[in-house]
Order: sequence, then C-alpha cells, then structure tokens
Amino acid sequence: MLAIVRKVTEAMLEFAPNHVRPAEKSLFRIYRDTRFSSDKRPYKTHVAAWWSHMGMEKTSGAGYYFQVSAKEVVIAAGAYMPEKEQLAAIRHWLLEHHAEFRKLLEKPAVRKVFVEFEGNALKRPPKGFPCEHPALDLIQCRQWGMSTTLPASAALEANFAGTLIRHFKLLAPMVDALNTPIAALAPRKKVLFGLD
Repeated sequence: MLAIVRKVTEAMLEFAPNHVRPAEKSLFRIYRDTRFSSDKRPYKTHVAAWWSHMGMEKTSGAGYYFQVSAKEVVIAAGAYMPEKEQLAAIRHWLLEHHAEFRKLLEKPAVRKVFVEFEGNALKRPPKGFPCEHPALDLIQCRQWGMSTTLPASAALEANFAGTLIRHFKLLAPMVDALNTPIAALAPRKKVLFGLD
C-alpha cells in the first residue's frame, strides 16, 4: 500500500503539487473506532489513503481518496464532510462561480468515468442564502465530489498506481476549484519581529 501511495504522490508533483505529502501521512489507520458502534470488530475491512491540501488538517478541505477491499476499489476526489467554516466558504464561492464549477463536473471525460457524491443535501436553502438562485442545488449540498468503483481485481494489476493517477488527473480541476475558497480561510503565519 505504501509503495502505491508513493508512486501516486510522486506523480502528483505534476498535477496536484499542493497535495504532496509523505505516504505515511496519507494512509488511514487500520483500526476501527468502536466506541459508539455495536460492531466491535477491531479492524477495518479495507485499506485507504487520502491526500489533503497542504496546510490543512488530514481530513479537511478537498482532496483525493482511494480504498481497496476484497469487494471493490473506490476512487474519489472532492470535499467530503467539510468543517463548518469550509462548508460556508464553498457555498459562498458557488454563488458566483457555480457555472464554471458545473462545467468541471459535466466534462464528458469526467462523466464517462465518475458519478457525483449522492445524498446528504439539505431540504431547504442554508440560512442566509437566497431561495431563488441558479446554484441552489449545489449550495444545498454538504459535500461535493465524484467517485467511481472498480472491481477488486483492479488492485492486483501491475499498473494499479497508473490507474489511480489517471483518475485523479481527471478530477484535479474540480479539487482545485473546491480548495480555492477554503485556502482563503487558512490563517496567515504570524510575523515575528516584522520579518517574514
């Protein structure tokens, strides 16, 4: 798994340089959180990796994801369950940039391979957002992104890393767009003694 993650990360220098991080930081732990679950099995039934944007917490912002299990391979990218401030930033950004964002989602090459994240949308417009807006369907979302599922045998192919890289490249413009409003939220470094 680490070898695959390293190959993908190396390729990201070309199309997603802001997501490059050590392979060990991209991997999810294998242990399940069983504190609030009736299922007390200690280990996950899949292995997964996530590349978040530099300067953001591991699970925040928009990024790239894949998981391998005995049943399937899932490849996805986007902003999944963003934090409250990030959610608001993306929604406000979509008020002005919804048309260009839709173009990224509707590219034929993207639609041929991926489907949009389903569910988790609000029934009504979020507080403070207009009811009659052409981007209302996007603004009501609580997550934005796309995913695809491959057979589990795809993980055994010699060029599995290449498959992941091709898929991630297709979604790189969407991930960059989602991170645009989030990056503006990042706190600036404090200046020490007037020096940068």
